[in-house]
Amino acid sequence: MRLDELDFDLPPELIAQAPLPERDGARLLVLDRGADRVTHHAIRDLPSLVEPSLFVFNDTRVFPARLLGHKDSGGRVELLLVERLGPPAQTPPFVERWVGLGRASKPLRSGVVISFADGALAARVLVPRDGGELEVELSADEPIDAAVERVGAVPLPPYIRRAPDPSDRERYQTVYASEPGAVAAPTAGLHFTRALLAALDAAGHRRAHVTLHVGPGTFRPVKTDELDAHAMHAERYDVSEGAAAATNQARAEGRPVLAVGTTVVRTLESAVDPSGEVRAGSGSTRLFLRPPATLRVVDSLLTNFHLPRSTLIALVMAVAGVEPTRRAYAEAVRERYRFFSYGDAMLIRAATSDRSRPGRRR
Repeated sequence: MRLDELDFDLPPELIAQAPLPERDGARLLVLDRGADRVTHHAIRDLPSLVEPSLFVFNDTRVFPARLLGHKDSGGRVELLLVERLGPPAQTPPFVERWVGLGRASKPLRSGVVISFADGALAARVLVPRDGGELEVELSADEPIDAAVERVGAVPLPPYIRRAPDPSDRERYQTVYASEPGAVAAPTAGLHFTRALLAALDAAGHRRAHVTLHVGPGTFRPVKTDELDAHAMHAERYDVSEGAAAATNQARAEGRPVLAVGTTVVRTLESAVDPSGEVRAGSGSTRLFLRPPATLRVVDSLLTNFHLPRSTLIALVMAVAGVEPTRRAYAEAVRERYRFFSYGDAMLIRAATSDRSRPGRRR
């Protein structure tokens, strides 16, 4: 598959710059796979739009990873924390090694010290890497997590053309987020309220949670003409014993597995073994799903609308098909849906004929 096959025309005014007043106020485009039929609904209709299913959510928590500071020379620096190297420091001195992405007017070399919030948090560059990555040593007079929480800002995606405001700390976070480690939200989950989750339960659906810590690679453009040549970014995931058991039970019963977001798809499809069982455990995945991939675990997908020429729209095409995805996106543009992280949602709904039991796969 070629990169230009992932392109589509998107008027800039359709890129949502802020969340709606209510989390569950979004519109929902439903694409029936197989029938290639599109219908229009609201996210609040979701419990009645699918047969009783297992909804699988990503419970990663976004931390305020964007740090704005300056060098001793006075030059401004932006540092996006990506991954902690080693366990957190529990006792003084509070020093930790991290990988981050640095941006400054001049290259950040080994030994450079960056100060944040008048010295409440500092970072010393240890090893510059390719692509703007840095290994840094963070230090503070308090636990590093507490200092970052107090000093850092929400790392909003680059297509949101405004500075974060206090409300983003709540709204760029799912209501069930519990495992800190993401620098971007699993945005399909942003639509859920406690009331909507309760409505799923009342309608006979089940719920499970996995964790995939979304990294900055989710926003990196594909730069190769052929998708097979693209090097996928790695992201850490965890599938608990309970989530694996719930998924395997649903599949054995013929209950559809509905992934809330592309990160859940990548997690479950990374955790399935050759026999078709989802295995509990932690790991790192570089799984790049694109046509003509066949999913082994996930039946239906709830997702937001994604960037042109991105790995995420390639994943959507792997689930829904290339031409049905193109037609659905064109319909969303015509109907003035809101796109990307704070935008509306799309449900790719599987037909019963897509599943064969026991043990399946299609």
